[in-house]
Amino acid sequence: MTNSLALLSDAGHMLSDIAALALSLFAFRIAKRPATVSSTYGYHRAEILAALFNGLMLWLIVGVIFAAAYNRFLDPPAVASFGMMIVASLGLLVNVVAGAVLYGSHQHNLNLRGAFLHVVSDALGSVGAIAAGLIMLLTGWYVADPVISILIGLLILHSSWNLIKESLSVLMQAVPKGIRLEDVQQALEGVEGVSKVHDLHVWAVTSDIFTLSAHAVVENGGDFHQVLNGIEDTLKERFNIEHTTIQLETESREEKEFKAF
Repeated sequence: MTNSLALLSDAGHMLSDIAALALSLFAFRIAKRPATVSSTYGYHRAEILAALFNGLMLWLIVGVIFAAAYNRFLDPPAVASFGMMIVASLGLLVNVVAGAVLYGSHQHNLNLRGAFLHVVSDALGSVGAIAAGLIMLLTGWYVADPVISILIGLLILHSSWNLIKESLSVLMQAVPKGIRLEDVQQALEGVEGVSKVHDLHVWAVTSDIFTLSAHAVVENGGDFHQVLNGIEDTLKERFNIEHTTIQLETESREEKEFKAF
């Protein structure tokens, strides 16, 4: 009705958010299902897959916006600026309410962060559409419509990059963000009775569930139960790692394995 690309981009983005938010809700509920004999970690990864999908959807939308903006630069059409501003203002109001609902919980969960980023980028799109409408209303410079659309697209790309990067990091079982493997090893080797730690691996099942496996060499005469309790307490208190697989070895065994090698 208004012939505005900025408004159309914002509308298409909001339409995709219906699917994105529904997917996030579905993944959140699936992740709450208990573990089974075939899925021993449960279904937590559903949240990561939803977050990755939401991020890629944002990139697809940006591609469509850029393609349409290019055509508008070549032949900018007239736009009903006042009507565009009214619709964009209503869209902004909806996104502010949605953002307020999601704010806070998005910081510790990639799936909710994906949903929150969709809402934030929607709000930015509405602000951009209002700005473009105001410029065109006052100056009649209709190129402002594709210019604002491109700026909106760049903001969406910037906001979604970390979401995609962190989602891929979890799926590739990289060391979780905020944890340094060197710090973990140093902390474990500082536990009383531990002389050395090797074959250390840390990864994330989902954005807030971390897992660790390691071999710990216990000093000769050390109490295995005491050492194991010390390792588990250290990992939980310092790194929030509760799912662990620790293989304890004696110094004499390690020496025998080294000589055999």
